[in-house]
Amino acid sequence: MEARSGLRAPPGSGRAPRGRCWALPTALLCLYGFFASLRPSEPFLTRYLLGPDKNLTETQVFNEIYPVWTYSYLVLLFPVFLATDYLRYKPVILLQGLSLIVTWFMLLYAQGLLAIQFLEFFYGLVTATEIAYYSYIYSIVDLNLYQKVTSYCRSATLVGYTVGSICGQVLVSVAKWSLFSLNVISLTSVSVAFAVAWFLPMPQKSLFFHHILRSQARGEMKVLDCKNGAVIRDDPALKRVPGWEDIESKVPLNVEEHSAETQSVQEQKVDISKVLKELWRDFLQCYSSRPMLCWSVWWAFSTCGYFQVINYTQGLWEMVLPSQNFKIYNGGVEAVSTLLGAVAVFAVGYVKVSWATWGEVALALFSLLIAAAVYVMDTVRNIWVCYASYIIFRIVYMLLITIATFQIATNLSMERYALVFGINTFIALALQTLLTLIVVDSSGLGLNIFTQFMIYASYFAAISLVFLVSGIYSVLKNYRRREEMPSRSTASPP
Repeated sequence: MEARSGLRAPPGSGRAPRGRCWALPTALLCLYGFFASLRPSEPFLTRYLLGPDKNLTETQVFNEIYPVWTYSYLVLLFPVFLATDYLRYKPVILLQGLSLIVTWFMLLYAQGLLAIQFLEFFYGLVTATEIAYYSYIYSIVDLNLYQKVTSYCRSATLVGYTVGSICGQVLVSVAKWSLFSLNVISLTSVSVAFAVAWFLPMPQKSLFFHHILRSQARGEMKVLDCKNGAVIRDDPALKRVPGWEDIESKVPLNVEEHSAETQSVQEQKVDISKVLKELWRDFLQCYSSRPMLCWSVWWAFSTCGYFQVINYTQGLWEMVLPSQNFKIYNGGVEAVSTLLGAVAVFAVGYVKVSWATWGEVALALFSLLIAAAVYVMDTVRNIWVCYASYIIFRIVYMLLITIATFQIATNLSMERYALVFGINTFIALALQTLLTLIVVDSSGLGLNIFTQFMIYASYFAAISLVFLVSGIYSVLKNYRRREEMPSRSTASPP
């Protein structure tokens, strides 16, 4: 069960601890992310479920078990998003660690279809709570450290997943370990991660519910005296002063005593109706921009297809060449695709392209390449071709999703990252749920794995066609506008 979510985290607005204090929570969080991602059994999950340990049928695994993850992830995503902010991150990180333990404990000892479906529900909870991992650190460090700590935390999970995949492949191919033993290692690793999570310091602030200085009616700001917590000013004109947004970051996170008025302000911060209204206003403002809407639409639709492909790729490989007759290299393939994807993501930072002009055309062409990779994976029944196509598929997707993330982020304030990324992922999951219900689920069409992948290839081809038409229209429109500008300047009087 690969970490199948790409959900971005809501940055909190905390003040950096003095000195080197930010290093300890960052190190602990990276350690947690490393061990939580170090799961050597994950690339061999399908083989394990179909093997003698669980003795499930292909129909049960592909059409009745795996869809449960999609449904549970969708249902849990929004409640977990709000709970993460309300509980201030750490309890949700602990919940994720506990869910990982339950998931792998059930992988070892649970038997029967219903039990494994419950297992998928807990893994849906694991992926839904990833938002807490990626958002926790923003409530601890200062704004100028966001880029650094984000790279540390994401690198930790990437390294953990890569090391786990390589270890799994070596232990299976060289040491001849059983898949049951790999799951024991995974359970041990996630248990270590759960233990590490207890040592994380508890944040005092969050984005919505625990924003100590919350905006009041008409956007008025209340400023707290840093010594005794008393309200010293309530001035609507304050927000017109340059740098007023930074005032809050100067308020100590460990203020223990507040005046009665301050306490009443803090009591209002948990008003969920105000939080939802603020989210709705931000939603309307964020998606009013055409470029933002364009990149977000691609994000949602392509992520839906990406989730489907990675969820069922192991099943396709198993059908192309059963692992009883072949030494499988799933772990090596996952490690190679992850590393090459990371290289591509790093390299794209040095590519100079006018994404405002050519972005949609680039999305169209690369989406077509993704469609071709999925089509080849499905039609050429050769395991090595399948492996190569999968690597290309993951590299291209990682490349494009990085570009889309950057383009969206450049048009957003830090506080709106969580909202836009969360909505995009929610739409992707809603589309994936619909696709799963119709194509995969046994209560729907319940199609075989090869027919499913043909539909996924057609799905990406349709995305490519839509963005190609839209991109050509945008390029022609921009070209026309540039031609009209000199003629207008010539016609204007001196």
